[in-house]
Amino acid sequence: MDEDWRRISLWWDGLDEPLTPRPALAGDIVADIAIIGAGYTGLWTAYYLKTRAPHLNIAVLEARRAGFGASGRNGGWVMGAVLGENRLVGHLPEPQRRESWALLHAIPDEVGRVTAQEAIGCDFRKGGTLYCAARYPEQEARLRGWLHELYAEGYQESDAWWLPPEELSQQLRLHGALGALYTPHCATIQPAKLARGLAVAVERLGVRIYEHTPATGWAPGQVRTAQGKVSADWVIPAVEGYAATLPPLGAYQLPVQSLLIATEPLPASIWAGIGLSRGQSFSEFSRQVTYGQRTADDRLVFGARGGYRFGGKLRTDFTLTAAEEGLRRHLLTDLFPQLRDAKITHRWGGNLGMSRRFQPHMLLDRRNRIALSGGYGGEGVGAANLGGRTLADLILGQETPETRQPWVIQDRALRQALRSWEPEPLRWLGYNAIIASFTHEDQVLANPASPPWRRQLAQALAARMEGLMR
Repeated sequence: MDEDWRRISLWWDGLDEPLTPRPALAGDIVADIAIIGAGYTGLWTAYYLKTRAPHLNIAVLEARRAGFGASGRNGGWVMGAVLGENRLVGHLPEPQRRESWALLHAIPDEVGRVTAQEAIGCDFRKGGTLYCAARYPEQEARLRGWLHELYAEGYQESDAWWLPPEELSQQLRLHGALGALYTPHCATIQPAKLARGLAVAVERLGVRIYEHTPATGWAPGQVRTAQGKVSADWVIPAVEGYAATLPPLGAYQLPVQSLLIATEPLPASIWAGIGLSRGQSFSEFSRQVTYGQRTADDRLVFGARGGYRFGGKLRTDFTLTAAEEGLRRHLLTDLFPQLRDAKITHRWGGNLGMSRRFQPHMLLDRRNRIALSGGYGGEGVGAANLGGRTLADLILGQETPETRQPWVIQDRALRQALRSWEPEPLRWLGYNAIIASFTHEDQVLANPASPPWRRQLAQALAARMEGLMR
C-alpha cells in the first residue's frame, strides 16, 4: 500500500505521485550494462551512460523501489565535496589541485543543470552551507582552524569565508552563535523527488528498471535473481549501505546509520526568528555531525550521527527510540529554543556506506568488466552524481577531469584496490569507542561548569579517536 512506502521518510511522505511499482524481472535477459541498485549512484550512472552512448542496452535491478535506500532518506545536502577531500586533494601539486577543487565545487551546479533540463521537481535551491559555532566556545576555535586548513589546501576566499555573529544572523539566527564558516558550494533538495525523478528520466532515455528484483548473486558478466539472470558486458553494483547483501562487497564497505527528525510546518513568525530563507543548509560544528535544512513547505529537518550494528548488520526498522529522538530534539532546541513546543511529525533514518579508508572510491576493473562507486560516508547526494559521471567516462574509455582524480582506481580488482575492514569484535568496539569519546566531549564542553583541564582532556581524547577515522 502507498501508506507503507510513505512511512519511509518525510521525503517519501511528500511525494505527489502514485507509488505504483515497476514490473519485476521475469526471466533471463541480456544487456550491455547491468546495474544493481536504483539509488543515486545507479541512476546517475545509467543517466550519463545513456546520454553519452544512446545505443547502450542498460538494465537496473532494484531490490525494493527506486529511491528506497539512503537516496530517499538523507538530509538533502548536495555538497560540492567528498568525504576525506582534504587528504585526497590538499597535497596535490598545482594545477591538478585546482582542477580537483573546481570539479568538486561544481557538483551542485551539475545536479541543478540536469534537474532543470529533465524537469525533475526536487526543490533544488543552491543557498550554500553554514557551518556554525554555537553551543560552546571550543567550536569556534576548531572551525577557524578548519578554515585555515582549507586555505592551506588550496581553497580560495571565494570558496569559503568566515562570518562573524552579526553577519551570520543575516542568514541564520542560532542561540549563542559565535560565528560560522560559509561556503556557497552546496544546494538543498527533496531527496526522494530527485531519486524518483531520475528514475523517470532514465526510463525516458530507454533504460529498463526492474523493481522488487533483489540480486541473489553476482559475478563478472552476470547478475542472478530469483526471477531470472541478467547477462551483461559490464556489471555495476551500486548498493552503498547495502554492500553486505552482495558478498564480497561487505568486506570493504560497512553500513552505518544516520537518523533524522522533522518538525511540523512552522509559521512565518517562527521562521522570521530563524532565517534560512534561501535554501541554505546548516550544521553546528560538533563531532556529533549534525545537519539541517528548511524544507520547501517550511519544516525544519534536523539529523545527527547514528550508530553501527555488530557484524555490519543492516538496520531495517527505523522507528527511533526515545533516546535517539531525544538526542536530536535536545541538540535542535539548544540551537533554536523557540522550537521547544514544536511538534515532531516525522522520524526516520537510513543505512549509509563507510569505506575503511573513510573516503570514496570510483573503481574500474576492466579485466573483469566491473565498475563501482561508493564509500561516500554520508556525503553521497552530490558524490553519487560525480560517481555516475566518472563511471560512465571510465566504461566508455574517455579521459576526462573526472577520471584523473585521486579517488579513481583503474585496472585493479576489488581485493587489490580496497582496504578491508577489521574482523569483529574489533569493528564494533572501535566504532563505539569513537562515538563514546565524541558524546563525552560534547557533554563536557556544553557544560559551562566543566573545569579547563576536563575540557582539554575531553577534546584531546576525541581528537585522538577521530584520527583513527583515516
